[in-house]
Amino acid sequence: MNEGVRWLTEDEQRVWRKYLAATSMLSEYLERRMQQDAGIPHTYYEVLVSLSEAPECTLRMSELAVRSRFSRSRLSHAVTKLEAKGWVVRTSCPSDKRGAWATLSEQGRAVLEAAAPDHVEAVRKALFDVLDAEQVHRLGEITGAIIDGLAEECEAVEADAGEGAD
Repeated sequence: MNEGVRWLTEDEQRVWRKYLAATSMLSEYLERRMQQDAGIPHTYYEVLVSLSEAPECTLRMSELAVRSRFSRSRLSHAVTKLEAKGWVVRTSCPSDKRGAWATLSEQGRAVLEAAAPDHVEAVRKALFDVLDAEQVHRLGEITGAIIDGLAEECEAVEADAGEGAD
């Protein structure tokens, strides 16, 4: 074995595998439900949510990529599909020729509002209904610690990837 490597303990390995299984199963479940209930990919729903929560339902594409945790190319592809459906409008940024804005359309808001109740129910069923109040609190602390531990590294990667256009 490699010297100096901090191998996972048996307990850490067990927790790691359960974490991977749980997050994968949750993602697959939410994707399947979103497709069944609303006929759209869960990733598109998340883009619509991010836009709906922004001032004037508008974000720069670069900010939308960060909020969505998407690569710029993946986001651009998704926004192109959402534009074709009439759910998002993309406009050029007048102060930065490389920049672009994405805005949630009225039709996109209607799709989001129709999909939201089923999505909330799916999240509740798959995540919160299987936990008690203390577990929900601990899950919030645990996921917060993971996010905090990765934030600096992820921001550095995003900054490297972000050198260029929206």
